[in-house]
Amino acid sequence: MTAENPAAITVDTARLPLALAELRLPSIARLWPEFTERADREGWPAARLLASLAELELAERARRRIERHLAEAHLPPGKAFDSFDFAAVPMLSKAHVLALAAGDGWLEKGANLLLFGPPGSGKSHCGAALGHALIEQGWRVLFTRTTDLVQRLQTARRDLALETAIAKLGRFDLIVLDDLCYVRKDQAETSVLFELIAARYERKSLLVTANRPFGEWNDIFPDPAMTLAAIDRLVHHATIFELNVESYRRRTALTRTRQGTGRTGSRPPVAPATAEPAT
Repeated sequence: MTAENPAAITVDTARLPLALAELRLPSIARLWPEFTERADREGWPAARLLASLAELELAERARRRIERHLAEAHLPPGKAFDSFDFAAVPMLSKAHVLALAAGDGWLEKGANLLLFGPPGSGKSHCGAALGHALIEQGWRVLFTRTTDLVQRLQTARRDLALETAIAKLGRFDLIVLDDLCYVRKDQAETSVLFELIAARYERKSLLVTANRPFGEWNDIFPDPAMTLAAIDRLVHHATIFELNVESYRRRTALTRTRQGTGRTGSRPPVAPATAEPAT
C-alpha cells in the first residue's frame, strides 16, 4: 500500500468560513485567504501560519474589548493625559499619577483615589484621564456625575431593585464619582450613596472628586454617623490628592481679557496652558 502524496491532497475550504463563524473567530474568517496565500508563496511552516492567525485573532479581540469598555465608561471626550497640563497643577506628581494609571497594586485591592480642589482645578480631567488609561490596560471603568448615579440608585430602591443595581455596578473595577459634593441630603434617600460605598469597600475601587473638604460633607448624607462611616470607608485604603490651584478657566479668561484690551500691569499676563482641566 503506497502512501498518499501530500502535494496531491486537495483541501476543501468551502466549509471553512462557516466553521470559523461557528467558532466565533471573525478576524481569522476575514483574513485567512490572505495569510494562507502568503504562507504558500513564502513556504511558511504550518505552525507559523497557525500562530500568526491566532495572534491576529487575540489582538483583534483585545481591540474590540477596549472599544466596548470605552463606550460603556461614558468618559468625557478629550480628557486624556496627553491634554492634561501637569505644570498647571504642580502639587500633582505626574510620575505618581502615571504609575496609578497601570492599575496594578491598588485596583486589585479595592483601594480608592480622592481628588480635592476648587472648581476648574483639573479634578475631573485627571479622573477621566486615569479612567481612559486604565481601560487601555484592560480594566473596566464607569465615569458618572455623582448626582446622576444617586438618581439611578434612588429609582432602583423605589423599584425594590437596589441590591441588584449595586451588584451590576460591581462589574466595574473603578467607578469615578465626579463632583460628589453636589449631592444634597435633602434629596430623597441619598443614603443610597452610602450603600454603594459600603458595598464596594475593600472589594472594588472608587475615584471621588470633591470641591469641599471632609468637614463639610454633612450636607451630603442623612446624618453625621453615616457621614463619618462613609468617610472612614473611603479613606481607609486611599490615595488623596489636593489640587489647590486657581481655576484654569478663570486664568484663561483673565488672560484673554488682558490680551484683548491691550491692558498691561505690574505682572505679566498668565500664559495659556496647553490643556483645559475641568472640574
